[in-house]
Amino acid sequence: MKCFIGTSGFSYREWKPAFYPADLPSDRMLSFYADRFPTVEVNNTFYRMPKEESLRAWSEEVPAGFVFSFKAPQIITHMKRLKNVEEPVERFASTVSVLGSRLGPLLFGLPPNMKADVARLGDFLSMLRTVLPKNKCAVEFRNPSWFSDEVFSLLEKARVALCFNDADVVKCPLVATADWGYLRLRRVRYAPKDMKPWAKKIAAVKKWKEAFVYFKHEESASAPKWAAALSKELA
Repeated sequence: MKCFIGTSGFSYREWKPAFYPADLPSDRMLSFYADRFPTVEVNNTFYRMPKEESLRAWSEEVPAGFVFSFKAPQIITHMKRLKNVEEPVERFASTVSVLGSRLGPLLFGLPPNMKADVARLGDFLSMLRTVLPKNKCAVEFRNPSWFSDEVFSLLEKARVALCFNDADVVKCPLVATADWGYLRLRRVRYAPKDMKPWAKKIAAVKKWKEAFVYFKHEESASAPKWAAALSKELA
């Protein structure tokens, strides 16, 4: 299994000087980050899409093999709630496609107050596989009503990963619905002793050929610390 471990976002001034050097210019943060981690989850695309020229510039700042994951815009998941979203999905995918081989998974995160609607999910997944037949896609559920064998089966048939979210509120099962995994480790606090068990959990999923793991941004710069620690355990 190949593991891509990083953080949710990278452009944080509050990570100075714990992670970034105090005198590092903001336009050098990505290249500094990419020298240390193989991936980053870009989640501000939930609110606003970057311009294609910005993405091309990012692509030139990172080494070969680095991949960007993107959170889908809120119009898809929170406003239209997966219904009649072919056009915004196409627009989203078209924009990020300029990254070419540096494009990683696309994450569709549903709101906590959206309860299970199997028919709607089925229609969305069918559209997704038609519009994005080659992209890695993951769905994140934050309402426990979604955690059922019926939903897992739909994801598996569509070759879409169930995003595992380790949060302090909703307990998400670690279920492999694709041959790769997507994990968001988002508890407020982790400890050094937590990294070895997480490494074992990830390595134990034999179905996965790849795993993408992202730690939540905290002002204390704990995310890059834990990403480095988990990377060491999985090396």
